[in-house]
Amino acid sequence: MQKKISGLLLSTLLLSHIPFVNAEKAILAGGCFWCMESDFEKLEGVTDVISGFSGGMLANPTYNGNHQGHYEVVEITYDPKVVDYQAILEHYWVNIDPFDDRGQFCDKGESYLSAIFVANEEERKIAELSKQYVSEKFPNQTVVTPILNSSTFYPIKGSESYHQDYYKNNPVRYNTYRWRCGRDSRLKEIWGEPKQF
Repeated sequence: MQKKISGLLLSTLLLSHIPFVNAEKAILAGGCFWCMESDFEKLEGVTDVISGFSGGMLANPTYNGNHQGHYEVVEITYDPKVVDYQAILEHYWVNIDPFDDRGQFCDKGESYLSAIFVANEEERKIAELSKQYVSEKFPNQTVVTPILNSSTFYPIKGSESYHQDYYKNNPVRYNTYRWRCGRDSRLKEIWGEPKQF
């Protein structure tokens, strides 16, 4: 009997660490990952957003150390029954400046560039159509956001894990940074009022 209970407890513990079976993931770069995390955690159907790096060759990049060649990204876990990949991308576009080839808002440099990382051909097709839509909406501007094959995602961790949920844990600093960076005023200039994809 005790073995059965122990087995049941072990099974329950193991199952509680398995991600939601029907969850999907998307990896997107949109400049500061604090802001991307904040923007996506507000989207219905998103169950988790983790800040990190992707796109470079260097293994185990760090924020304060070497992350050369990597983009600041977020890994978004979402329930496709509530929000699909196309809706994830629609939310993405209206939260970035797709015309900035030097970074995003006040943050400049290769790690702050925007990018969509696709895991398969279906995602690539959806991403290309969404990019085409943005290009057609702004015929006098060039959309510079590339669509790239997904590569290893390196979450921010260890002594740098304070970057995770930064906007929740440091709301005054985060809101001051976001305001000084001009992110929302530039988004409004491009897209108008929120949610007008």
